[in-house]
Amino acid sequence: MLEFDDIQHMLLTRVPAVTGRYEFLSFGTPAQGRAWLRRVLPTVESTAAATASVDSEKRWVSVAFTWNGLRAVGVDEGSLASFPEEFREGMVARARMLGDTGANHPDNWVGGLASPDLHAIAILFARSEEERDRCVKEHDAFLAETHGVKVLSSLDLLATPPFDHSHDHFGYRDRLTTPEIEGTGVEPSPGSGAPLKAGEFILGYDDELGPVHGLPQPEILSRNGSFMAYRRLEEHVGAFRDFLRQNAATPDEQELLAAKLMGRWRSGAPLVLSPERDDPTLAADRQRNNNFDYGKMDPLGYAIPLGAHIRRMNPRDTAANMNRRRMLRRGATYGPPLAEDSPEDGRERGVAAFVLCASLVRQFEFAQNVWINDKHFHELGNEHDPIIGTQDGTLEFKIPKRPIRRKITGLPAFTTVRGGAYFFLPGLRALRWLAAY
Repeated sequence: MLEFDDIQHMLLTRVPAVTGRYEFLSFGTPAQGRAWLRRVLPTVESTAAATASVDSEKRWVSVAFTWNGLRAVGVDEGSLASFPEEFREGMVARARMLGDTGANHPDNWVGGLASPDLHAIAILFARSEEERDRCVKEHDAFLAETHGVKVLSSLDLLATPPFDHSHDHFGYRDRLTTPEIEGTGVEPSPGSGAPLKAGEFILGYDDELGPVHGLPQPEILSRNGSFMAYRRLEEHVGAFRDFLRQNAATPDEQELLAAKLMGRWRSGAPLVLSPERDDPTLAADRQRNNNFDYGKMDPLGYAIPLGAHIRRMNPRDTAANMNRRRMLRRGATYGPPLAEDSPEDGRERGVAAFVLCASLVRQFEFAQNVWINDKHFHELGNEHDPIIGTQDGTLEFKIPKRPIRRKITGLPAFTTVRGGAYFFLPGLRALRWLAAY
């Protein structure tokens, strides 16, 4: 049975937030770090508490630590050594394997996210900007009383209008495909596959292969926790719109090209089910909008190109061991929206997201290295993910078409990694244990 009263809400619930804030923290001494944790702990809700109060609550808080952060609050060396190598090394040390080169290199990251002094993150999601600002003042008061704890940087979040559904700054509908977890009681939508074992995402439970061994010690620290890969991706909305105009003659053709890059129309309707025109009704229908495969319905990519974003990030029936590669994603957009008729304005906007999983190397790093940035994915030869892959101006995007396929060369970068880190999201009992360590 899942221990909903011990699992941080962020792992298993989506809250009705339209704004929020991430604060990246550094601790001077272990005592100072633990003092901060004791002050913030009462605001951190479990899945059970967040579910019970979701209609009335105005804010939701989560707390996570880097490996250096666990050391900074006093965790002993034996326990620290029991964590997986990729988490101990951190995202910066694994940049090349992740494809974080060129403009994406950690040397170019902002906010101190590449610093070994990054110890923790406080994640706030709020129902309104007024509540967000109130919570920020409350946290500032905590910090004023907790000497030696400083904010390296912060990032304010804000959903992009209209607010009837979640979407990014490019206009693509979000949160359409997510794995469901056995024991939560949530039924997967048609086409999403059966619920997965909890241990694929939450430590201390069986995964798809059975009992999991070699978890971080002591058990109280790892039980009901999860690893998180944080990625701050700037979206170059002006450049994206320019690309569509340069490579498609009419507005309808531009929308089709945008759909080919993603694999869905911006409404969320999948090209496999609606290849010629957008279908917002299909997009909004949870019983239909995910009910497709690739192997039988589109093996050659005439609907969704073989290198399209959703085909890479979830190859479905065309990849092996898919149940061992799935990930949970949480996060939000940041920065002001760019009006449709406006040129690029030089202001940063994008997506600041967390990928949650039980194994960073088997799930997140595999996706980055093999699905997103492997030129030979599906034997394509010279492509990366067209939306979030690393681009250097030499790669392509191929669109299968009869009688002659279309090949776009010199694909520009539509996103840039502005920061990232590996975090551990402990359970509530683990947070209390850390606070009293």
